[in-house]
Amino acid sequence: MKPTRARVVVKARAGWMGMGRGAGPKALGLFKILTVFLCTFHTAFSSSCRIMKCNSEFWSTASNSHHNTGAEDSVEVCTALRTYAHCTRRTARFCRGDLAYHSAVHGIDDLMSQHNCSKEGPTSQPRVRTPPPWDSQERSDSPEICHYEKNFHRHSATPNYTHCGLFGDPHLRTFTDTFQTCKIQGAWPLIDNNYLNVQVTNTPVHPGSTATATSKITIIFKNFQECVDQKVYQAEMDELPAAFVDGSKNGGDKSGANSLKIIEKVAGQHIEIQAKYIGTTIVVRQVGRYLTFAVRMPEEVVNAVEDKENQGLYLCLQGCPQNQQIDFRTFHSQTSETGSRRHGTGSSVSSFTPQMAGAKCKEKLPVEDLYFQSCVFDLLTTGDVNFTLAAYYAFEDVKSLHSNKDKLHLYERKMDIGSGSATPKSGLGMTMFLVVFVYLFQCCTVLP
Repeated sequence: MKPTRARVVVKARAGWMGMGRGAGPKALGLFKILTVFLCTFHTAFSSSCRIMKCNSEFWSTASNSHHNTGAEDSVEVCTALRTYAHCTRRTARFCRGDLAYHSAVHGIDDLMSQHNCSKEGPTSQPRVRTPPPWDSQERSDSPEICHYEKNFHRHSATPNYTHCGLFGDPHLRTFTDTFQTCKIQGAWPLIDNNYLNVQVTNTPVHPGSTATATSKITIIFKNFQECVDQKVYQAEMDELPAAFVDGSKNGGDKSGANSLKIIEKVAGQHIEIQAKYIGTTIVVRQVGRYLTFAVRMPEEVVNAVEDKENQGLYLCLQGCPQNQQIDFRTFHSQTSETGSRRHGTGSSVSSFTPQMAGAKCKEKLPVEDLYFQSCVFDLLTTGDVNFTLAAYYAFEDVKSLHSNKDKLHLYERKMDIGSGSATPKSGLGMTMFLVVFVYLFQCCTVLP
């Protein structure tokens, strides 16, 4: 028996055989089905390959040309295929060994041959699917179950909303208002419940640096009754789309589809996803090169998991694993023992002094809470002034999404490490504590 991967490739190639030019639309239809399957496979295993973006752009363009016939259809299909091929070439170096990528390349070649397309010729800009007339407003016949608050009020009082956010180098505020600074390089699950999954990928800020930031966010909204179809949203560095990967901006073709929609606040910088059927609002921003994430979610949805006893890692609920948390107490004791500190010369060195970093962060964050401290930490470890804005916007999202206005500012660093949680409580004490740690961190980074 052939391995699964080999069998899939054989089936994919067999799909292109025997399709003459007259079967163009059918061939495209089969190609779309295969592409959707491969995209699902691809989502779980690839972090840098952007073949999903190429696929969604092609189908949003090609779907608008299938209503034409004859020469006009052939010209439009060839233009779309050339654009598709150009997109795959741009992402080729990141997609070696990716099944979806290689199947897409083979499919493009076969379809271009069937339609007698020249590899040289005009290309087009990708077109987002034209929304139906009701896409910009709520459907009058949207079922009540697709509006969480209306449905909730029928049974009890106002739901209790919680907030989770991730920003900077990276700093995590959990649903329980625990604030942590974590290492978490690579892909990590932020949210994993019965309604949606959120995964973030963190990469080094500089080559060889131990400082990381979020470079990719993938959000999967699961199929839910008569409200929404499964939808996938994906953002990466320099790519903050205002649509799901299939080109749509709402929950699909169900009667409650507009209970899930994407709103572009600032092109390329700020999008908001409203999932009214689960009472959830998600904010994704690009600040500088990196991404930030914030969510407002009912407590009932937060805890909606199949098996709580065997629930997997879920950073927004459980926090970072102990071995991924930065323990300031340990570094503080090490600093006391060494009795010295010095600037490093590696790639993670910052040109900011503690005084400069504090003054810069003060411009946007006048209160010396943990958002201010995080800003200082990030400037000292990365030297990137955009991290100042990341902390500022993270706090702005807290103000708009957190249900308890008395808990906006956090002053104590709650850490679930060991049995204790000794933390400095004054703003000045915390700042000095943080500065000592950062200098030690830089020193350790460059020592042989």
